[in-house]
Order: sequence, then structure tokens, then C-alpha cells
Amino acid sequence: MKIEHVAYQVPDPAALGEWYCEHLGFTVARSQDAPVPCRFLADETGAVMIEVYNNPKVTTPDYAAMDPLATHLAFVCEDLGATVERLVAAGATVALPHESLPSGDEVAMLRDPWGMAIQLCCRAEPMV
Repeated sequence: MKIEHVAYQVPDPAALGEWYCEHLGFTVARSQDAPVPCRFLADETGAVMIEVYNNPKVTTPDYAAMDPLATHLAFVCEDLGATVERLVAAGATVALPHESLPSGDEVAMLRDPWGMAIQLCCRAEPMV
């Protein structure tokens, strides 16, 4: 088995999808506005997708109130400082500052403009 996608209930799938495409390099693989608005977003490899949707049958989690260590979406990052600066200028906020780990990895935790946690990882030894 292989993973097709991971899904997140969000307040505005179109706006979030646009921001992720513009600032994180995703592309829209599939889009619909009815009966439930959603966007399937593919990363730059095209092999990994997330779905963002808004189903009125369920509440949207308060991502901003969740500890970013409890759930987050992690990205490979080559230049942590420049990427943090660029994303903050685009509306993200710093949730946990840049940290150097004993493994030699460098990580930072941000929140997108909707409060969802995104982690930036500069690995000493690439994992993917």
C-alpha cells in the first residue's frame, strides 16, 4: 500500500491552496467547490498530496491552539533562515524558533496564515 494523501479540514480551501501553491511550491492536482469545497495539492515531486477541504458536517480544528509538536506538515528545506524570512513575509508566523538538533538537523516550526503548523527541516542526512 502507498499513501495517496493526508487531509485537513480548513476554513477556506481555495485560499489555503493558493497560498500553499504560491509559497510552498504545491500545484493543484484536483479542485472542486461543490458539494464540499476541496483542493488536492501535490508537492513538487507530484508523488505526495494533501487534501484541504471544508465539510460543513464537521467543525474545523483550532489549529492555532494546538501545540505544533502534536501535528504538523514537514518540508525539506535547503536554506532555513531565508525560507523562514520569506514565509513570514508572506503571512506565516514563527511557532518555535530555529533549532539545531544533536543529529545535526536544523528545524524551525511556523504556522501558516490559518494557524496550521508547518515544519521546515534541513537534514544533516536527507531522509527523502
